[in-house]
Amino acid sequence: MKSISELTDFYYENLYPTLKELDKQREQLKYRIFLVGFGFTFIFFLIFLAIPSSYWQSGDLIYFFGFVYVALGGIIYKMLTKDYVKEFKANIISPLINAIDSNLNYSSEMHITQTLFERSEIYTSSVDRINGNDYVFGHINGIKIKFSDLHTEKRHRNSKGKDNWSTIFQGLFIVAEFNKNFHAKTVVLPDSAQSNFGDMIGGWLQSKNMARPELIKMDDPKFEKEFVVYGTDQVEARYILSHSLMEKLLQFKKKSQHPVAISFVRNHIHLAIEYNKDLFEPSIFHSLLKYKIAMEYVQTLHLAIGIVEELKLNQKLWSKL
Repeated sequence: MKSISELTDFYYENLYPTLKELDKQREQLKYRIFLVGFGFTFIFFLIFLAIPSSYWQSGDLIYFFGFVYVALGGIIYKMLTKDYVKEFKANIISPLINAIDSNLNYSSEMHITQTLFERSEIYTSSVDRINGNDYVFGHINGIKIKFSDLHTEKRHRNSKGKDNWSTIFQGLFIVAEFNKNFHAKTVVLPDSAQSNFGDMIGGWLQSKNMARPELIKMDDPKFEKEFVVYGTDQVEARYILSHSLMEKLLQFKKKSQHPVAISFVRNHIHLAIEYNKDLFEPSIFHSLLKYKIAMEYVQTLHLAIGIVEELKLNQKLWSKL
């Protein structure tokens, strides 16, 4: 796999001319969005004024009016940006992925399946809605890998029968397939309890998590401060989470700068990196030519695909399982 510096060189030598043309389109699109948005809002304002005040007293109409405004606004925004986003992904993201490794394939429309997400057992909530895109799949060093942006949600229905949605996970979800089964299940989660409440209270709260299997205490204080481990086999969990692997997970978390969870289930390793946005969507209101924006695409892709090398998913590491 190419290094960050090699990918950066490729980005600017091969993709920058196309990026400059796309940035011109972005400027035109930005002003079009402002104009359409202003007109759309003005029409809704006129409709709002035309409705007698007595209709607003219950509050239901205000809720419905706001919902329609947001929903229609989102649809119009998607329609306006659809062609631009498609062109960006075809001419920038796809070549960038191919430059990282020619064994990787890319689909802007597909995503990790709900079955794979739920099988990871990283999240215990049932998934009622799943969306995603930017699906990458292929081989790295003989290991099957796939990942995509993913947004999973749970539905909550209130006493009036209205649905509300809460996010279970939003971010980058990675699955690496290994040719040997793990006998047990091991799940590594961010340790919010211990970091917030200290070792004693945090450890007690962790042990009372009824949705999880047995709490497994590790002998690395730094790792224990950042992660909590649950598993169905104490011995296998400690074998998998060797000192070298715990160190690599700590480095990975530091490098990603986002909450990270990992699970070892059957013959798959699942990695969930939480973000609050769609990672590979092009910027509309900021220049594509900014170095920080360009490097975010390069570094995110490198980080995702580099998980295979970071965790050394090879036969030697798991040979005793």
